[in-house]
Amino acid sequence: MDRGSVSVIRQGPEGAYYNHQCYENGRNVSRYVPGEQVGDLKEAIEGYRRFQQLVEQYVQLMVEKTRAERQAGSKKKTPPRNSSWPKNRKSSS
Repeated sequence: MDRGSVSVIRQGPEGAYYNHQCYENGRNVSRYVPGEQVGDLKEAIEGYRRFQQLVEQYVQLMVEKTRAERQAGSKKKTPPRNSSWPKNRKSSS
């Protein structure tokens, strides 16, 4: 799994030169990637994107579940208990 993107820097006599860009510690980092490693790197980047999608789906499901539980809990509230005190006080006169 890896983050970032892969792009062609330029075409050379033996093929393309590739660049891998990503953010590390808040800074944009660029690295040269040999042509034979580009396929593996693209697969790793796609794995990270898929992981992010799955995490987002999980979060959405948990939010919906939590809201449904909270809503069900508010419907289950019991009415206030009846007090033994009389509702209308009678005057002592």
